[in-house]
Amino acid sequence: MGFSDRTPEPRRAPTARTTKEHQMSFWSKLWRRLPHASTGRPQADSIFGYRFRDPGLLREALTHRSHANTNNSSVTYERLEFLGDSVLGLVVAKALFLEHPDYSEGELTKAKASLVNVKTLTKVARRERLGEFIHLSPEEDRAGGRQRSSILSDVLEAVIGAVYLDGGIDAATDLIQRIVLDHFDSNDSRIMNVNFKGDLLEYLQGQGQGLPRYEVINETGPDHEKVFTVAVHTNGRVIGHGVGTNKKDAEQQAAREALEALRGEQDEPVNSHSVPR
Repeated sequence: MGFSDRTPEPRRAPTARTTKEHQMSFWSKLWRRLPHASTGRPQADSIFGYRFRDPGLLREALTHRSHANTNNSSVTYERLEFLGDSVLGLVVAKALFLEHPDYSEGELTKAKASLVNVKTLTKVARRERLGEFIHLSPEEDRAGGRQRSSILSDVLEAVIGAVYLDGGIDAATDLIQRIVLDHFDSNDSRIMNVNFKGDLLEYLQGQGQGLPRYEVINETGPDHEKVFTVAVHTNGRVIGHGVGTNKKDAEQQAAREALEALRGEQDEPVNSHSVPR
């Protein structure tokens, strides 16, 4: 039978299933063409545009304790967070030191504090959608762990620590520059007006926790180069410590540490004075 002699089959009306499949195919093709489709989610060995030589470091940096406990593992992001906190502080301190040769030690400390804190890191983590990629237990996930400031900021520091171990200080510096420093203006005058003592007082009063009390617990060095260690108390318990070359700076650092701890417990960001570009 020739092609022209073939009796055409009656055309069937599209079913709900075929319509749905067609729509899914259309949106899938469109999604693959979007710029973020290939870069939005990290692969097993890359995140934030950095590809790991040792993918195990990335897995560790993204693993919360709840997930590790569920899987009878002791590997979590906490050790990398410890390292990443120091690397982040070093890179930001160096950038500020070079960018502001006119700043005093106290001014550099204030500028660094306004950039390296829970609020800033949480802002960065949310902008980069980091919460989507953290390994959590089902319970922690349902409890909102992916959006918790304390977890997001900790994991971001862990990723920085992992990049440092994998690629060295140059790779870590590049990452911090791209995702942190490029988005904040250290020349903004408001970063020099950080008042952690005032913020702590306001926070404690708002929570009905009384007034903060500052106490010098240690002094070291000769008279012209004293270093002071200060503890801040409220309701009979120590909530923070700080170190500085004068009592005022030490008290500010103690207040900052107290805010980090208290607001981390309440899942609130620290330092409302950080200013994005």
